[in-house]
Amino acid sequence: MALALALHLLAAGLWVGGMFFAYVVLRPVAAAQLEPPRRLRLWEAVLGRFLVWVWVVAPLLPITGYHMVFGRFHGLASSPLYVHLMQALGWVMIALFLYVWFGPFRRLREAVAAEDWPAGGRALARIRRAVGINLLLGTVTVAVAGGGRLLGS
Repeated sequence: MALALALHLLAAGLWVGGMFFAYVVLRPVAAAQLEPPRRLRLWEAVLGRFLVWVWVVAPLLPITGYHMVFGRFHGLASSPLYVHLMQALGWVMIALFLYVWFGPFRRLREAVAAEDWPAGGRALARIRRAVGINLLLGTVTVAVAGGGRLLGS
């Protein structure tokens, strides 16, 4: 159980922390200092590396989460509310990640390869919105994970 919890926490930290860095730190600096071609190339490369890591941690979260649910609570039926909230938020986050990967990120790669900067900008704007939503969901999920048990949920 300790290994599952450690992996779960590391996976969540990598994903949410990576989104925080990208959205709050890198995005404003890149927008202020780079013209669109360089900025879009940078985002394609950064997201290409980061999203590969999300492919690793996103499946790890439900695998370790369900391991803990069934090991500690003997199933979802006897799990507290905070566990159900984490599960629901996590699945929405995974769905948004898949949307980004198969939709706007694919279009960003195509646009950068074709040097179609307006199309790349539109794709990046969609990614930015999805990452913003996922960052909010991830932050709420971390708060629920940390405080849910203490709230008696």
